[in-house]
Amino acid sequence: MTVCKKCGRELDGNDIGLTKKLINRGAVEYFCIDCLADRFNCSRELLEKKIEQFRASGCALFP
Repeated sequence: MTVCKKCGRELDGNDIGLTKKLINRGAVEYFCIDCLADRFNCSRELLEKKIEQFRASGCALFP
């Protein structure tokens, strides 16, 4: 089980993929979408839209 580095919440593939896409593709510690939104000073909804855009463009980080 992989958990958020900041809050300890259990992560899913989208959280891991988004951390790799936004922070570092080689990351081994990950953040949940809420902590990423806080870190980048944006809304969770914006990041959810970005995940869908990345997925639609064929990004392999988002199955």
